[in-house]
Amino acid sequence: MLLAYKNMAHSWINRWLFRLRGPEPGEVFLNQRRVFILPTRAGLAFGATLLVLFIAAVNFNLSLGFGLTFLIAGCALIDIHLTFRNLAHLHLAAGRADPVFAGAEAQFELQLINRRKHERYAIWLGFIGEGMPPLEHPTDVAANATRKISLTAPAPARGWLQAPRVRLQTRFPLGLLRAWSYWEPDVRVLVYPYPEPLAPPLPSGGREQEDGQGRAGHDDFAGIRAYQIGDSMKHLAWRQIARMSVESGGALVTKHFEGGAAGALCIDFALLPATLDLELRLSRMTRWVLDAEAQALPYAFRLHDIYFAPALGPAHREACLRALALHRHA
Repeated sequence: MLLAYKNMAHSWINRWLFRLRGPEPGEVFLNQRRVFILPTRAGLAFGATLLVLFIAAVNFNLSLGFGLTFLIAGCALIDIHLTFRNLAHLHLAAGRADPVFAGAEAQFELQLINRRKHERYAIWLGFIGEGMPPLEHPTDVAANATRKISLTAPAPARGWLQAPRVRLQTRFPLGLLRAWSYWEPDVRVLVYPYPEPLAPPLPSGGREQEDGQGRAGHDDFAGIRAYQIGDSMKHLAWRQIARMSVESGGALVTKHFEGGAAGALCIDFALLPATLDLELRLSRMTRWVLDAEAQALPYAFRLHDIYFAPALGPAHREACLRALALHRHA
């Protein structure tokens, strides 16, 4: 009970003091009320030294001591203004976030937009929250310019991953003060299931045709796939090989044939053993989708009520992986 009240109080403080009310869509403007500033340890030591100088000047009635004390104090006041100005009135926007597989690092592109005539120096950005890496990335933003920066966050499970809270902070120019602000970008990344590393081979073709019971052979051309040791030189796809650039490695590809009696390859959730865990079945289907694409084998896809006709290519691959990532067990 005490922990629940503590969490409620912490959430209320975040909403009231730091203006944190969930993901912020569109472009965000860091006005003066969103930027906080406090002295650093060096700043506290600097203030203590300034106090000692002032007391010494008063006790010994030193005109030069007063002059030195007020000169340094004036520099500190200018530092307060410059540190605050380095972060305030900055515009923030979320960029693109490409899908990843579970267990990898999700990349979130963030944009810092400076519409002022002065440059911004040494702004540190980083995700904060439980499980977030403590690393922060420094960046400078030129006058009337936009700076893009990518932050990474772990993606442990499939589904949508919301971007964590971002903290921006700066100690420019003297390091005596720290100005910071928080931002919750309204961007998320789709996390695909983790491909099973030791999955069984691709399932055989679907139901047999009415004209025979032949297996995969050399009757019908079914596509191309990467060259494997033992493939006949007669089946090399020379036309596709000639189109490949030398810079990409000039990989060999082989023509793939199937017998006229075998049905199309179908990756079907219902055909997997029911004794397997749900996540393992989704992981295996993810591996089969990737393997079928790598071997250039057209494949159908079925996941409960979702069905995609046999096809091949990036659009078909993304549609299948998206269905696997967002699947909810009935």
